[in-house]
Amino acid sequence: MKKYLLSAVAVLSAATLFTSCNDMLDTDPRVTELTAATFPGKPADVEALNAATYSIMNTLGGGDQSGILNNPFYWWSLMSDDCYGSGGLQDNVAKSLHHFTTASANQYEQDFILLYGGISRANNQIETIDNVEWTDAQKAQRNQLLGEGYFMRGLYTMWLTQLYGDVPLITSTVITEDMWDEVSAEEYIYPQIIADFISAKNLMKPERANGSGHADKFAAEAFIARAWMFWAGFYKKAGELVNADATMNLVNVAGEPITQEGLNATSVSKSDVIAGLRDIVSNGGYKLCEDFRSLWQYSNSLLWDEAHDNEDGTGNLEGTHAYPFIADMKRENCFDQPGMGNGNTEEIFQIQFMNASKWAIGGTYNNPRMYSNYLSCFWGLRNGATNDNGKRDKTYPFNQGWGQGTPSCNIWDDWTDAERAGGYTDIRKLGTLIDLDNELEAYTYEKDDNEESGYAVKKYADVNLDACAADNDSWWSKCEGYSSSSLDNKQQGDHFEDYYLMRYADVLLMLTELTGEAQWMNMVQARAGVPQTGYSLTNVQNERRWEFALEGLRFNDMRRWSGINSGEGSYAAKALQAQNGKQIVCYGQKSAKVSMGHMTCSWAKRYADTNGFLPKPQAQMTLMNNRMKQNPGWDNETPANEWTYKVLY
Repeated sequence: MKKYLLSAVAVLSAATLFTSCNDMLDTDPRVTELTAATFPGKPADVEALNAATYSIMNTLGGGDQSGILNNPFYWWSLMSDDCYGSGGLQDNVAKSLHHFTTASANQYEQDFILLYGGISRANNQIETIDNVEWTDAQKAQRNQLLGEGYFMRGLYTMWLTQLYGDVPLITSTVITEDMWDEVSAEEYIYPQIIADFISAKNLMKPERANGSGHADKFAAEAFIARAWMFWAGFYKKAGELVNADATMNLVNVAGEPITQEGLNATSVSKSDVIAGLRDIVSNGGYKLCEDFRSLWQYSNSLLWDEAHDNEDGTGNLEGTHAYPFIADMKRENCFDQPGMGNGNTEEIFQIQFMNASKWAIGGTYNNPRMYSNYLSCFWGLRNGATNDNGKRDKTYPFNQGWGQGTPSCNIWDDWTDAERAGGYTDIRKLGTLIDLDNELEAYTYEKDDNEESGYAVKKYADVNLDACAADNDSWWSKCEGYSSSSLDNKQQGDHFEDYYLMRYADVLLMLTELTGEAQWMNMVQARAGVPQTGYSLTNVQNERRWEFALEGLRFNDMRRWSGINSGEGSYAAKALQAQNGKQIVCYGQKSAKVSMGHMTCSWAKRYADTNGFLPKPQAQMTLMNNRMKQNPGWDNETPANEWTYKVLY
């Protein structure tokens, strides 16, 4: 595992390199007039620009606004059938996401602003890179930094359009009049995304980034596949991709071929995508961790040691706690051991965090908690009046948090049905979910909580140790090099687990889905200890759901398997509607469960009406003189009472 206690000086200075001004789309501004003529002037300046471009990911991953984490993958988890909104009675944004409603016209504005800010920073990095007089010896560094700029622009643009649909396509720091208009994601935005990833692939070194937090050639190839598969499935309604293909022409809004450095293609089809995935397998040097649990911080060696602390190291010392779920692991496979956890052998791209959060950090594109993986707090055990959840004698080893995004009954029930039908036990189920009533018998269903299923998130869950100083302390405080919390609040500031954006397991499952070659999926199944099956789309769909549960991929997988405008009978609509009638706990009344029901109409109808897109923020539409149109399902054609938040609890 890589060291997490990094120097924050370079990152913080880069993140604050830009001044703020409100502009069209409220995008992040260019460098000031004072520095435009001289910056960047040397390679280190471009490195600083690069860090600033990446830092938007930290504000997404660790920042929050109006009671909701900015992380779009958290949003997509809440919108899927794998999570409820839940949380406290006042947590209306989480519930709004889950029910496809909104409590205000600008409720989902923050990610719109942040993603355009990231795009603007990437554009600036691309446009100014040759302000530096690069020597021949520095050309590889120059190309790598340019490739990372293209990669990040493609990534931010992809997230933006998957959230909000057709939007303005910004590919320059100088925003011309024609850029004010939204453009078709299908025809123009996705071709630009793929073009950026191809430029990145060709410019960056053919070497693994090795958990450094930077993109590399192999990350670009993997995201070409993810972007193309969404485009082909959702927009082109290609269906089962083993038997289908779709050619994407890489054209700009004028209908002309996109031209930019590093781009050596005019179109992309399935064979190109497959070739990139095969290159990752053959030349990337990635491999699955032997044990699925090695990916997650609950398997750290300090917690493992507490399960083996008797004299001969074979078991638990009487009178101390132990977490039996990881006791059978090999110690060398624990999260904080070499090749595991952060920077592990299957991690292709990630958001990294470090002990550098500060209450004084502020501004539109920054956040006090931006260097903490705040998801661990949002998904922590809900704590209320009893203050019991998070105490070591009650819920060891798991800590308290906000209790949002409770895993749904559906994911547990569907997973259990699959195990029973196949006659196996999938280590990933309890590697992903906390079975509250059986694993944490002293767990308290709090009176101010709602939409509780009886399960909590184990992936990304923060854990405590007997060795820690107090209840709700974090195991990170016992890691080598730790001195104190940079935020002076361990619950909110001390979360340093990488957020995985691309894992090697995804490459393998995409390869099977595109080719029908089951051996790649079988590698993932073998690691989980489940029967190895032949290819079928259903088998791939199930494997993706189990392997990546609560990592934010499920919702967009459902969308691409459904296709746009497929109505209430689509894969996604039916999966979401299956939540209806599930028995949940509200107000702490476990003995009087209530039926889960949609807030306004039905999940199937809300998904069908919106195609899974969020509403465009009214403030941004007004800023653009209403040249950006509201998405279907959120506009005047849809009755307001269907998309307006309603208090349920």
